[in-house]
Amino acid sequence: MAAHRWIFYLIVASKLIGQPAIFPLKDVRTGQHGIGRTIFSGNKVEEFQVEVLGVLENLGPKQSIILARLSGGPLEQTGVMQGMSGSPVYIDGRLAGAVALGFSFAKEPIAGIRPIEEMLALNDQQRPANPAARWFTPAGALEAVARRPEPVAGGMVEIATPISFSGFTETTLAHFAPQLKTLGLEPVQGVSSGGNLPPKMGNPAGLRPGDMIAVQLLSGDFSIGAEGTVTQVSGKQVYAFGHRFLSVGDTELPFARAEVLTLLPNLANSFKISSAREWMGTITQDRSTSIYGELGRKAATVALAISVDSGTRPKYSYQMQMVNDRVLSPLILQMAMFSAIDATERTLGMGSFVVRGEVVFQQNIPSLRLDNTYAGDFNVPLQASLGVSSPLAYAMGTGFDALKVKSVNLAISASEKRRVLQIDQVTASPKEVHPGERVEVAITLSGENGDELLKTATYTVPVGAPAGPLMFTVADATTANTFDYQQIVAATPKSPTQVVTFLNSLRPNTHAYLRVWRNDPAYQVLGTDLPDPPPSVALILAKAQAAQQTALIARGSKIDEVEIDAGNAVIAGAKTVQVDVKE
Repeated sequence: MAAHRWIFYLIVASKLIGQPAIFPLKDVRTGQHGIGRTIFSGNKVEEFQVEVLGVLENLGPKQSIILARLSGGPLEQTGVMQGMSGSPVYIDGRLAGAVALGFSFAKEPIAGIRPIEEMLALNDQQRPANPAARWFTPAGALEAVARRPEPVAGGMVEIATPISFSGFTETTLAHFAPQLKTLGLEPVQGVSSGGNLPPKMGNPAGLRPGDMIAVQLLSGDFSIGAEGTVTQVSGKQVYAFGHRFLSVGDTELPFARAEVLTLLPNLANSFKISSAREWMGTITQDRSTSIYGELGRKAATVALAISVDSGTRPKYSYQMQMVNDRVLSPLILQMAMFSAIDATERTLGMGSFVVRGEVVFQQNIPSLRLDNTYAGDFNVPLQASLGVSSPLAYAMGTGFDALKVKSVNLAISASEKRRVLQIDQVTASPKEVHPGERVEVAITLSGENGDELLKTATYTVPVGAPAGPLMFTVADATTANTFDYQQIVAATPKSPTQVVTFLNSLRPNTHAYLRVWRNDPAYQVLGTDLPDPPPSVALILAKAQAAQQTALIARGSKIDEVEIDAGNAVIAGAKTVQVDVKE
């Protein structure tokens, strides 16, 4: 019996090892004093003083906040700093919570402390299911993240997470700063050493409450790191920040131990300037009260390679590792591509960019092709980067596990010439035809300096074709894609292969497309036209349309399509002519 008792004690003790001693919220009283721990310089965890001012109950849904005045160290000059989020606070030697909220433009370092019970309850929260597929763009992906409300004057808000950029151009940050701030992130350039961290995992046993960590969204030649403080380490479990990072829920974000280089007092928001030093593990949960991770776990990241070649200047190549996240990855890809172009090419004025690339998935799924050309008079790099990131956003947004990305490779050829041809004139001859006869369609494409390019296409009217008007529309890729794929975009994909097949079937910008069609009603099922079906079939499709399984396309029934190659120039515009079919 004595042996069994000792075994029981050992099992209980093993469960308790590393568990924090908790100071429960119900025991918090006004006037109590405690200490907090954070890093003000280097790797040294230092203490600051905490005076409890009271408890704000039900500040959020079943969430309370401990209101406290902080003092000691540099806090009198800096106030509550960005980067202090997650700094643990102890009362009577027991962990009460983490510094998580503050006041904008406060004259005193008064903070909101997240009770530790709410942080430790993170793993008990309900996991949301994957959302229904929809057309994601990087901007749309941002809308999928919980937006941070604008603070009321003098109101308490979550301490903004400083996010350090290395290798990015100032133009890139200026353009994307509003989107990042929408997520509660404060972009800061030039305050991180960036570069490649040692691939080997550091010693997780050395990570302590109060240490600084950087959640690395991108590392390598470009780097993006979001800094905060560790609240509690229990075995391999680590809790930090005391509030959401991006509120993306289940995730896989690598994080590293960071070293504080200095502090920057600021009238608006003071912050720590830090630099990532060694990998520590992976953040696996990002919820409203905390982020949670596992020490020693290696995150599955995406290998990102971008090269830019103008033909007249040196070729630049960039190698990076990007987080594999359906919301974050498309935005990061867009920023990295925009910055790679901006670093060597002009972003204002006319230009052209030929993009050749692919997205490789981890499972046996066909690669997603990213081959297209972009040209224009203004902000063409933004068009090109959006054109690359949008298909990735759609693919990852469908939620299929098989579409987990392994690598993204992009080769960009740049030119300062505007390679655009406008669809100027379209003529069809003859104007009246009989079934079995040919129609000659002439397309005039106009470019710069009065240049013109004439293209012709021939269409033979099928024998047995009904009498009536026959329409010939010559359109650019955007118009043709919109005609054919609006129903697919609105529907829920059935398989990962269908997603990739759809994206790879999108037409490139360097062709014009001659569409032959009639005004008869047309139904579309999973991207396939069913022109002028029999009444019985049309009745079934109409019912299905009401259930949003098909779509009635007002453009009419497509009979045929002819692809017209225009070289390496981007085609723009659309024009339609009519030919009458006689019996």
